[in-house]
Amino acid sequence: MYCVQSITSDLLLLGGSDRRLALFENVFPIPRGVSYNAYLLLDEKTVLLDTVDSAVSTRFFENLEHGLQGRPLDYVVVNHMEPDHCATLGEVLRRYPAAQVVATAKAVSMIGQFFENDVSGRCLSVKEGDTLSTGRHCLHFAAAPMVHWPEVMVTYDAADHILFSADAFGTFGALSGNIFADEVNFETEWLADARRYYTNIVGKYGAQVQALLKKAAGLEIQMLCPLHGPIWRKNIEWFVEKYQRWSTYTPEDRTAAIFCGSIYGNTENAAEILAARLAEKGVTGIAFYDVSHTHVSELVAEAFRCSHLVFASATYNAEIYTPMDNFLRDLKSHGLRNRTVGLVENGSWAAQAGRQMSDLLASMKDMQVLEGTVTLKSSPKAEQRAGLEALADALAADILA
Repeated sequence: MYCVQSITSDLLLLGGSDRRLALFENVFPIPRGVSYNAYLLLDEKTVLLDTVDSAVSTRFFENLEHGLQGRPLDYVVVNHMEPDHCATLGEVLRRYPAAQVVATAKAVSMIGQFFENDVSGRCLSVKEGDTLSTGRHCLHFAAAPMVHWPEVMVTYDAADHILFSADAFGTFGALSGNIFADEVNFETEWLADARRYYTNIVGKYGAQVQALLKKAAGLEIQMLCPLHGPIWRKNIEWFVEKYQRWSTYTPEDRTAAIFCGSIYGNTENAAEILAARLAEKGVTGIAFYDVSHTHVSELVAEAFRCSHLVFASATYNAEIYTPMDNFLRDLKSHGLRNRTVGLVENGSWAAQAGRQMSDLLASMKDMQVLEGTVTLKSSPKAEQRAGLEALADALAADILA
């Protein structure tokens, strides 16, 4: 049975939510599920803006049929060709053979990569600044390459000042009736998933997101319609400011996040001593994670959020402890920069983790590694307390400055 919700008098939300999927992109845990948004504009011409993942295909086609109310489908705008938004595109084109595809040239070429459909003669390839009149509405197209695929574009409805933003401004989390961000407690219940979504999926492409934000700044935007998560119609500038910070690798919170890779608990003991000393010196909001037990996507999101990072790692096979090594390399691949870092290493006979972590961090941009790596031999002793105290002093002084 169809489940269609009205956004405006002539714009409908189609698609659906998947609460059964365990891993988004077969990588990221999504305990709250995820929504796949598609939009239907009912003007003199009908326009479908993006399709959905195959997981919600049955509901999507019921919604589309109900939304059209027997009218033909004139256009399918493809803002993003990733399968979670285009898995059903081939079937849409089969069911609505008169529909014309509107997409970038790269997206048009990708249709042939994903589907057997012959779309020659039914594609309108658009570029930056092109427009499409559908009656009352005029759609403007802007390129958004690498946010987060090279073929991406966004669509701006000049009549109602709506930006269809593709994956930008999306978030993990299934929709539960309330489709607008102002209808939910976004800051406490959704922001962590929005941050984790951005940092892990789009985070590497900060410069490209900045380019898109500059384009958006020149538009009057009264509504943001992303392909995942709630629609924004109020306090849009608050969420845009988050994107401004994330895409410039600017911390949200001046505090310390301590990431610990401990085998038998001794490295963790040292990290806990450091956390306690930081708290005594007035640092609040300290975050503490065991990198072996927390999914790396959450660790990456927290590293983007916090201004100061501590990596405390055992030495393992004369290298960085494997989960810590994986985490650090993930941070590098996501382009994190502009952080102050403290290091703690442990090694019963040959502590190597500190030097190797320092070398890895040196290959990243704008990472200030504090002097005085704290070195443990098996377990913390009195002499290491002095080193931990000195590291806490340096971190606290900078955080509270």
